[in-house]
Amino acid sequence: MSKLSALLQSNLTTRLSMRWASETPFETTDTLVITVDEWYVDLRVDKKTGKIDWALAGECIEEGKDPRRVVFTHEIDSHHNFNVSNPCPFIPLPDGNVLETGTMARPDVPGAPMTDYEEVWRYLPIRECPEGSGRGLSWILESDEGILEEGQHQVTKVFLAQIGGSYLVLHQKQTHVVRQTALGERVVQLTGEDVSARREEWTDDHWEIKYALGSSCDALPSMANGLDVEMRGRQSGEKVTVGGCDFIVRAHVEAPRKIRNSRL
Repeated sequence: MSKLSALLQSNLTTRLSMRWASETPFETTDTLVITVDEWYVDLRVDKKTGKIDWALAGECIEEGKDPRRVVFTHEIDSHHNFNVSNPCPFIPLPDGNVLETGTMARPDVPGAPMTDYEEVWRYLPIRECPEGSGRGLSWILESDEGILEEGQHQVTKVFLAQIGGSYLVLHQKQTHVVRQTALGERVVQLTGEDVSARREEWTDDHWEIKYALGSSCDALPSMANGLDVEMRGRQSGEKVTVGGCDFIVRAHVEAPRKIRNSRL
């Protein structure tokens, strides 16, 4: 599998509609996805209840072209499905949006059967940030638990993501069971608890809290509460400390690039 094209460096998207199989399209969420290089953070909030509809984060890997196909890892998943996704084709539409198709577990049906779906995504302009228009950083950090030895481990997984004046943070307590197969391969089985999240936006010269969700939301790193992350000059793979916790720089771009897509 090849990495995503260098064109897909720093982007923001929202979902316009969702459709299961041949049913009527709908959209019940306020969705924001930050993608930087080969990593993404995705928060979908139910418009009616104000609760998390789906929160997930991980790596996106290009698996084919014509049509372009991408698979997604789920390092955080509020639906507790930590498997790698099936390949998802992405088809450009005449209006500039993108159609994603594929098959995934349907959580609103008992037993969560695998079901065909279609999602339509729209590219968003990058919001102005504290450094000014076109001058901000784009980055994604993943909490660093180190290399876990065989056995059962309690892990707090956190992703932080910023692109211009948009910021997301996801938090999930997980259990990792590590074992070695007969062939000596390392296998990790994950289970997870509920996800907490924050979405914040730079508005009128200050960071505004759009969503603070879940039991741990008040303790999450927050731009609105004075978080200061020095990311200029960082490199992917580098380790940084934020709020006393260790993170790995998964993706880093010095300034927003031309909008192409996010998670797409």
